Amino acid sequence: MRTLFIGDVHGCAEELDALLSECGWRPDDRVVLVGDLVAKGPDSAGVVRRARERGFLAVRGNHDAHVLRWRAGRGPKGKTLKPEHQQVLDTLTPEDWAWLEAQPLYRRFPELNVIAVHGGLVPGVPLEEQKEDELLNLRSITQDGTPSKRVDGGEPWGSRWKGPELVIFGHDAMRGIQRHPHALGLDSGCVYGGRLSAYVLPECRLVSVLAKRAYVDVDASP
Repeated sequence: MRTLFIGDVHGCAEELDALLSECGWRPDDRVVLVGDLVAKGPDSAGVVRRARERGFLAVRGNHDAHVLRWRAGRGPKGKTLKPEHQQVLDTLTPEDWAWLEAQPLYRRFPELNVIAVHGGLVPGVPLEEQKEDELLNLRSITQDGTPSKRVDGGEPWGSRWKGPELVIFGHDAMRGIQRHPHALGLDSGCVYGGRLSAYVLPECRLVSVLAKRAYVDVDASP
């Protein structure tokens, strides 16, 4: 059985279809989306529906977690929801919400020696003790070892990760594809007009397709 790990889709349903085609996806392949299925792109509901109906797996991304919080009435007090997130609330069905809610913060694939997570893992901290905020938002490790959400906050966390498992993650579009000895970053900025990327095991093949267009401007915000 093949396993296809796919980077941040962000509602880019057409690009997801193109990437699956480019990978030669078959119904018996296992597909794992590494978070941020929704928001910013044009068709969040289409992405979730495809994943739900085809039996794909996913881990929760920071944007997925954000819309789930708002839907549950736990949005930050005094703040309004951005249009890109309101669109998600307006278009997902109850079945879509139930599926998205069921996705965990990380997944282990022992037979592949792989962990899938959206943001990252703090080196030296056992998996079960990682904080939710860092699983969703981690980008860097500062010089003194402090976790940071910022791209300019130090070194990529993956460069500090010593394994033994390979961690496949998303979230860091500014840095693009990252290849470290024990970590692989797959966010290649599709929603910003970049590419949507997949890593196919067991052949260890990186596959990507161009975005149809830029749906939002590149920025450094989460």
